[in-house]
Amino acid sequence: MVLVIAVAIVTGGCVAQQKFDEVRAQNRIQQQRITDLEGQLASCRLQLDQSVKQLETLQSRNSTDIGAKDAEIAALEKDIEAKKALIGRMQAQLLRSGAALPMELSVQLKEFADRNKMVTFDAASGMLKFESDLLFELGSDKVAPEAVASVKALCDIMNSKEAKDFDVVIAGHTDDVPIKKPATRAKHPTNWHLSVHRSIAVLNIMTANKVAPTRVSVRGFGEYRPIAPNKPGKKGNPANRRVELYIVPSGT
Repeated sequence: MVLVIAVAIVTGGCVAQQKFDEVRAQNRIQQQRITDLEGQLASCRLQLDQSVKQLETLQSRNSTDIGAKDAEIAALEKDIEAKKALIGRMQAQLLRSGAALPMELSVQLKEFADRNKMVTFDAASGMLKFESDLLFELGSDKVAPEAVASVKALCDIMNSKEAKDFDVVIAGHTDDVPIKKPATRAKHPTNWHLSVHRSIAVLNIMTANKVAPTRVSVRGFGEYRPIAPNKPGKKGNPANRRVELYIVPSGT
């Protein structure tokens, strides 16, 4: 019986590793597609700038070609918006498409979340969610003292051999309450800024605790990806104030 269980564990580990390798390869292909699209987008923007200048020249000459140039500009603008939307969808898919984590790493992350009241862990997506109200001081990107220890504990996991093939994507979110205090607004002009600055604050703790900078990246979504409805009149919702850490295959 012990032998059968041992064989099952080894076989399961091989299958998990194979799936992990497959998803990592798919993520690299997806990232390359995004890079190619970003190049095409830059080219379209250059064409648009040139077309706008040409239109201005035609207008100064009262040319009969203005209508055709207007149509060309409209088509370029439509193409740019389509490419931007596609890149956004692909980036969102890439962020959420991590393979199921190896069992040993998943267990460590679950135990970490169970020990920390501010953290939840979704094994299916490899996502750790921190509640911002517990992680940060009010209206600030300064990590609360009691939360620093939790982030350091996560660093110990990310520096373990079980996590060596994984990176961390830190994504900050806010609710829709506008930043009103002048002193706060001077540091964080918008919720977008605050969400990014909070992500960077977590990154700084991680890199200070020996997580290689090449393994960590940040994103900020401001108020634009709520997970629950905000109250009417921009009154917010604590559920939307959060920092999500995605554990993803290296290089994605």
